[in-house]
Amino acid sequence: MLLMGIAVGLVLGLVLGGRVSALINVRLRFAVLIAAAVGVRFGTQYAIAQEIELADVFRWPLYASAFAVLIGALWLNRRAPGLLVVMVGVAFNAFAILINGGWMPVYEPALAAAGLPATDLSPTYHVVLPTELGGQFLRMAGPIGDVIPFPFPLLPNVVSAGDVLISIGLGWFVFTTLRFGDPEPEIAGVSLWAGPTRPPSTAADIGARPILLGGGLGPGLAPPRTSAGEPLAGQWSVAPGDVAAHPASGTAASPWPGFSKPRPSWLARLRTHPYVRLARDARFSAFWIGQTISVFGDRLNQLALAALVLYQTQSALLSGLVFVAAMVPNLVLSPIAGTLVDRWDQKRVMVVSDLLRAALVLTLPVAASVELALVYPIIFLMTTVSIFFRPARSAVLPRIVSQDDLLAANGAMWTGETLADIAGYPLAGVLVAFLGANVALAFWLDSVTYIVSAVLIAGLVIPPVTRTLAPKVGSAISAFVAELRDGWKFLRTSPPLFQNTLLGAMGQLSVGATLALTPFFVLELLGHPAKVAGTIPGQSETLGAIEAAIGIGNLVGGFVVGAIGTRMRKGTLVVGGFVLMGIGTIALGIAGSTPLALVAAAVIGLFNLVWLIPSQTLFGERVPGELMGRVVAMRGSLVYGAMTAAAAFSSFAAEVVPTGTIFAALGLVTVLAGVVGAFLPAVRDA
Repeated sequence: MLLMGIAVGLVLGLVLGGRVSALINVRLRFAVLIAAAVGVRFGTQYAIAQEIELADVFRWPLYASAFAVLIGALWLNRRAPGLLVVMVGVAFNAFAILINGGWMPVYEPALAAAGLPATDLSPTYHVVLPTELGGQFLRMAGPIGDVIPFPFPLLPNVVSAGDVLISIGLGWFVFTTLRFGDPEPEIAGVSLWAGPTRPPSTAADIGARPILLGGGLGPGLAPPRTSAGEPLAGQWSVAPGDVAAHPASGTAASPWPGFSKPRPSWLARLRTHPYVRLARDARFSAFWIGQTISVFGDRLNQLALAALVLYQTQSALLSGLVFVAAMVPNLVLSPIAGTLVDRWDQKRVMVVSDLLRAALVLTLPVAASVELALVYPIIFLMTTVSIFFRPARSAVLPRIVSQDDLLAANGAMWTGETLADIAGYPLAGVLVAFLGANVALAFWLDSVTYIVSAVLIAGLVIPPVTRTLAPKVGSAISAFVAELRDGWKFLRTSPPLFQNTLLGAMGQLSVGATLALTPFFVLELLGHPAKVAGTIPGQSETLGAIEAAIGIGNLVGGFVVGAIGTRMRKGTLVVGGFVLMGIGTIALGIAGSTPLALVAAAVIGLFNLVWLIPSQTLFGERVPGELMGRVVAMRGSLVYGAMTAAAAFSSFAAEVVPTGTIFAALGLVTVLAGVVGAFLPAVRDA
């Protein structure tokens, strides 16, 4: 698993123009200690396997000291992209091993699922977890032990959550180091480089670059020459009238009078893409990885919840109440949460929110085993906590990336969620099916992903917000209401933001309907009149395929916005996104076959991102940091309120009207939202 992460990082780094020498020459703080700690960690395991008695006697202190040094050294190098993620993975493995006295816990059913015999367990390193999930399983740190089957054809294995994190972090570190070089190159303690690309490191590098000797402004300048004074043959030629044309492209346009720059290849453009720049940013990369892993856990949670409620009760009503319980807090509590988030330290809000969600999701299977009805208040509480996390995340993102990269950063965040959708739903389905009656482990793994996110966020250095405190007038309640009113006033008096919000509420009516009715739509698509989930052959597969198609569309949409978003008006993307997403929803409603439905779902996913990412970026650019939580929460309340109303109305309407007809009707409303936006200058010209 670890070698796979390193191999992926090597391949990507070399393809994008990286150099192996950059990886060899990278300088890490306390690199000797890192090497020594790794040596003690694996040397201890090897010595115990060789039946060296002294190593067995001191296994716990040897492992503990190795892990402590390694975690400390990685923390001191956390500014290198990926190493903070590696540190969290090492900490997870350390906890699992040390709490079991120096043995790594392993889940035998996962070993069988990976195609490995029980004889592959090492009696000197592994301790077997209980097959039945319960208190003993948790006391042995089962959720972070070797419980994830990895049935890779050439390297079947059972891995831990820590192994996954270490693999991702090492791959990220190798890729960014190959591509960009040392994250903090220094000579005599002075930092030499903080730019987006690797500086020239040798005289040969500098000499190979063209140097303009004739100046840089005004017409009539000499063509570019090398440092030896020779014209750059084959690179530039000067046509009559001082208009330069590159021989390969024939281009005559130029940003400089008298010169024309050759169009870079697609590989060169990829190397300088904002996503590649963001990959080098240690703060953003750790933030992105943590959120993507957390979203993957949520997908696992969703399918496990379906197995826990939908398939056990065979009741569409009870499964629908899950959706209602998850949506109501967004409608009722968002403005209050946003106002409080603006008062509080937003980094701390995210960390505490993740830890609370980790605790709540841990209790879900326990509560369900006592009384299924207890699931609904827990889901309500989880969504309530998430309401505090979301505006805090929106407020923090503009403070950890530059304004020029904010659009790409928003696109990357959505791309990460989409990758979790595309890979998460199929993998989660396989894992939930494998767990069967032991589905509680899926919830516990989701709990681990929240802890991962919390630890990574805690390790970030986030610039604080300077807040202007209003004079204390009246009671604390009146002050709170005044702050709430300030957030609403800012949103209401900003035409681009307010009109975008209203159009978002109007355009996402179709989203509320599809969220609530897609399972029933699948039944109709398969030609079955019943509306009881989980009883029709092919329903789960078709529903999963539609969700995956939406995820693929989201992935493409995220890359499209990241690639062309900076060259187009945000308003143009918003208007076009609504119109085309609405057309896709209409097509989904009238699709009479699964292939057509899949194409329509992909179109919906693609153009949902085309309007959503620019809208989020618009708020990130125009809302002051001290108001961000309140304004985003106000927007969320209006949009989620519209989606909840659409879901409720559609659920009742589906009793007498085909779901496809409802989809088509609300898709037409989404198209209308885009048309209205085209006639509103504040939206269109944003």
